[in-house]
Amino acid sequence: MIMPTAEPPSNVRVMVHDDLKQISDIERRSYDFPWSHGVFRDCLLAGYHCIVIERADTVVGYAILSVAAGEAHILNLCVDSAHRHLRYGERLLDEILLRARGAEVNEIFLEVRPSNIAALALYKKKGFHEITQRPAYYQAKDGREDAAVLCKVLNKRD
Repeated sequence: MIMPTAEPPSNVRVMVHDDLKQISDIERRSYDFPWSHGVFRDCLLAGYHCIVIERADTVVGYAILSVAAGEAHILNLCVDSAHRHLRYGERLLDEILLRARGAEVNEIFLEVRPSNIAALALYKKKGFHEITQRPAYYQAKDGREDAAVLCKVLNKRD
């Protein structure tokens, strides 16, 4: 009898400057229009909640959260394509939600491409709901793509 493989061991921790090359590499492999190394560096310098998930001392994903005026915004959450479907994205999202609750925010927002079915499913599983769309928000190979704006109200019991 073949037993299902367990989730690979991983560690979530605060992002540091030395992670930026690995993060930028993952970003470039994941998106047609990636964030630059400088954008990630600026997020660190701005004091955003920046975290990574690593496996065997290799960064396999990251997330960035900004907090201001009683609300939070997930700016980026990505898992390297070679490590998807192993629940790393869910672990990153759970940690981001924990940090948002720790910052005592009431709501957390994000934008996501409607074509990103896997991300939409994860966010909906975690209690996010669509509140609006931003027309032509993302660059796309064939012009622009709308963004679905999602929100989750954070309760103390979450």
